Amino acid sequence: MKKHKIAKEVKDQIIDRIKNQGISVSQAAKEHGISTNTIYTWLSRKTEGSPGLLEIAKLRKENHALKELIGEITLQMSRSQKKI
Repeated sequence: MKKHKIAKEVKDQIIDRIKNQGISVSQAAKEHGISTNTIYTWLSRKTEGSPGLLEIAKLRKENHALKELIGEITLQMSRSQKKI
């Protein structure tokens, strides 16, 4: 397999799309013709150190929203199974 160097600007753009636009690592990898492992390596290098307070707050908010969604889905599934 031929390795080629990817410009820092392209790496930063890919990481930004994953973090801020919500595209998946696999989607970014397919679009740019690189492996998911490469992107995960970039992400781990970019996230070394402590996350900022804004990022922590954003993650907590997202986590709370996801828990609410899981709860709603669980209730819907429970209700649909009782009707059967």
